[in-house]
Amino acid sequence: MLFSVKNRKVIVTGAGSGIGKAIAKVFAEAGALIAVCDINEDAVQITAKEIEAIGSKAVAYKVDVGDYKEVSQTVEKIVSDFDGIEILVNNAGITRDMLLLRMNEKDFDDVIRINLKGTFNFTRCALKYLLKADFGRIINIASVIGEMGNVGQANYAAAKAGIIGFTKAVAREVASRKITVNAIAPGFIKTPMTDKLPEEIKSQYLKQIPLGREGLPEEVAYLCLFLASEEAGYITGQVIRLDGGMLMG
Repeated sequence: MLFSVKNRKVIVTGAGSGIGKAIAKVFAEAGALIAVCDINEDAVQITAKEIEAIGSKAVAYKVDVGDYKEVSQTVEKIVSDFDGIEILVNNAGITRDMLLLRMNEKDFDDVIRINLKGTFNFTRCALKYLLKADFGRIINIASVIGEMGNVGQANYAAAKAGIIGFTKAVAREVASRKITVNAIAPGFIKTPMTDKLPEEIKSQYLKQIPLGREGLPEEVAYLCLFLASEEAGYITGQVIRLDGGMLMG
């Protein structure tokens, strides 16, 4: 089977909804064993139950990705429960959109803390276990906003641009140990977060997309599955856009 992750031990953060939930379920359908993490305990428990219903192993963990100590304890628990880690998908993220002149310090700090520091926290805590495995994949969910910027998203753009730089630096550090590190930069993806946007904002986004539609969480998940597979073993340090042509060049 192409792009197989059968019996691979996978951590997915932000797995309670949206893109993270889709990634967890697609990996489970491909035979992986999934540690689903989210700050929303009820949501992540539902994800785990849905995965178990399709016959794959899933364990839910409530964790604040921005809290290093909490992440460290959670990773230790996952390693104990799964006897190791082979694939890490850093997906957890939030938005606090506001024009910069109106953005307060907490709005900026919260987005950096969850999106960027959360990626650091899980990568740092999981890395020693990935180094012990014969196989290692780290996939970070960035955004085209981190490459192009966007009005009202200075905090989010900064965090996602940071993830892109972080991805490339870590990829260089661990390449000799046969661990690949890549980022996916989604464009406008249909999620509970984007569903809340006013219709006029959605319309503005769609006008920028040559394919003329929103992306689906599952489309991000299938790209993630490929990057996690044996077949993607010669791809590292890359940022792959999945945006319907929104940002070209």
